[in-house]
Amino acid sequence: MKIGILGAGQLGRMLALAGYPLDLDFVFLDPATEACAAPLGTHIHADYVDEHALAEFCVGVDLATYEFENVPAKTAEFVAGRIPLLPAPVALTVGQDRLSEKTLFDKLGIPVPRYMPVATREALEIAVKNVGLPAVLKTRRLGYDGKGQAVLRKAEDLDKAWAAIGGQPLILEAFVPFEREISCLAVRGKSGELRFYPVVENVHRDGILRVARPRADDPLQAAAEAHATRVLEHLGYVGVLAFEFFVASGKLYANEIAPRVHNSGHWTIEGADCSQFENHLRAIAGLPLGSTALRGPSVMVNFIGNTPSNEALAAIPGVHIHHYGKAPKPQRKVGHATVTAGNDAELETRLAQLQALVAAVES
Repeated sequence: MKIGILGAGQLGRMLALAGYPLDLDFVFLDPATEACAAPLGTHIHADYVDEHALAEFCVGVDLATYEFENVPAKTAEFVAGRIPLLPAPVALTVGQDRLSEKTLFDKLGIPVPRYMPVATREALEIAVKNVGLPAVLKTRRLGYDGKGQAVLRKAEDLDKAWAAIGGQPLILEAFVPFEREISCLAVRGKSGELRFYPVVENVHRDGILRVARPRADDPLQAAAEAHATRVLEHLGYVGVLAFEFFVASGKLYANEIAPRVHNSGHWTIEGADCSQFENHLRAIAGLPLGSTALRGPSVMVNFIGNTPSNEALAAIPGVHIHHYGKAPKPQRKVGHATVTAGNDAELETRLAQLQALVAAVES
């Protein structure tokens, strides 16, 4: 079977790495000249709205998926009109727009922070009166890794925030004084079969995920699974979906969904019986889903901007190195490492060593 992937970044790269043992081949469509997944398959170098290139893409594959949610809706519709595209384009449409997400969560009875759409400077004033402060003003589309957001703590912050991101569709959300940020990684097969990975506790800095740690027996596992199930069933979803939540006073508040494999699930390559990447491919190809059970204590650390040397990383027991083939660049995800161990104490020791190496190359 040959699978097409819209996008050829690190997620596409890891999908291909998971797919080759299953005897799957890959075609990528991506406008980037040096897309990091390109060496793992055929790379159609073209814009996402290039219909000639899209037609070539569709002829060469049995089915398609995507590795990020900002593929243009018209691209998804073009592909879906010719070959199976999973997850279905409706999931992409919802995941691209924060207002659509929040509206869906409301409809499904999933708790969300107070929110209002904002289209003008005057509408921002009205939204602040209704939502209250502190609040977060966000672009409805494209914002990623902390981009396209502004925190409003006092009335004087409105002008600066509007100058930074105003003039486009926005949403104002009440600031959640969260104790934790977690994600629920779910996979749904073509038959409706559902599997869930252990809840992942995430640590961000400057809006970028730094550390993701699966938590066995997390008290909010069942609630997170219930919320994710509502979304999966409503969308008729097939594949891996990540659902991000804030935890405040022991309660979950929906933040956003990512209709694709997700950074907070990279630990699953070594830390779970079947990785999120393999399970996504199993789901869209109609294969039985693999076990999502945690193999043992593990944690993932992102490499942002630069990576420690292989020699230093390999000297730490239980460290599994993943380079993305990307040139070093500030605030850019260029790789990650997953640490595994036999017990929690051992994991903490190894994690501290890894984080020291990461801090040294980021400084």
